[in-house]
Amino acid sequence: MTFPVTEPHESGSLAVGDGNLVYWDVRGNPYGKPVVLLHGGPGGGCKPGMAQVFDPALYRIVMLDQRGCGRSTPHASDPATDLSTNTTEHLIADIELLRGHLGVARWMVVGWSWGTTLGLAYAEAHPDRVTEVVLASVTTTGPREVDWITRSVGRLFPEEWARFRAAVPAALRDRSMVDAYAALLADPDPAVRDEAARAWCEWEDSHVGIGSKRRHFKQFDDPAFRLCFVRLTTHYWRHAAFLPEGQLLRDVTKLNGIPGVLITGRLDLSGPPDTAWELAQAWPDAELHLVDDDGHGGPGITAHMVAATNRFAANRL
Repeated sequence: MTFPVTEPHESGSLAVGDGNLVYWDVRGNPYGKPVVLLHGGPGGGCKPGMAQVFDPALYRIVMLDQRGCGRSTPHASDPATDLSTNTTEHLIADIELLRGHLGVARWMVVGWSWGTTLGLAYAEAHPDRVTEVVLASVTTTGPREVDWITRSVGRLFPEEWARFRAAVPAALRDRSMVDAYAALLADPDPAVRDEAARAWCEWEDSHVGIGSKRRHFKQFDDPAFRLCFVRLTTHYWRHAAFLPEGQLLRDVTKLNGIPGVLITGRLDLSGPPDTAWELAQAWPDAELHLVDDDGHGGPGITAHMVAATNRFAANRL
């Protein structure tokens, strides 16, 4: 179903401004079809397994750790790291700077989860630089989606949501969950910050998997990773990805003529499939695949991604 993981043949840290260095690497065929991979989170960082849906003999596979996470610096796990210059606009500019640095004229854009929000935003900002778009576990990080994932979906996980809410002190419970947790992560006491990050990640574990597929994300065991992850996630979610409400759906017409594939699990409780469906209605060149037995990820989604990338490999520049 998938391809072997290959080692990078090129890597580096790109100075993108504001004191930030963004890690990137390139795998596969140096002369292959260029593709940029956008990880989830926000704050998840790129992982070698992301490249497994691409034939390394046919693709030049570019991955990057978005500002503040993974191997990029300064790291958001440090509470002193300023997040004011970590916005969707900044990330779009970083992707464009990396494209120019690598000498890529146009490339395929592929994203997972939060990376689908960023992928759409980038493609709509620079449609002339995009050959195709493949998005898995589709989100747009709008206020309705943020409210769903931090509050409304708790109706399906009442015990887990009660623990998630109980970790917020009574004095902060008049705020939204993202605002309350952001306040806890800014607390001067490291124990308070760590406990908040741990509680948030336990809530993530509860809704990302479903039924027998519920699983623990092992990176959450790393205190630095979870603090970085939750700082960046609350930062982006409380600002609705720093985008006007509905912008990604309204501006999807800018992608007319660009082939797209939207893949989402029908049982995705973290990013319900109506978001992908609405995008597909407004984007005539996009195919929608709702995978019946998958949630926020799964083997069916992976299979559809492999099918899409194999097909698009024939679309040479």
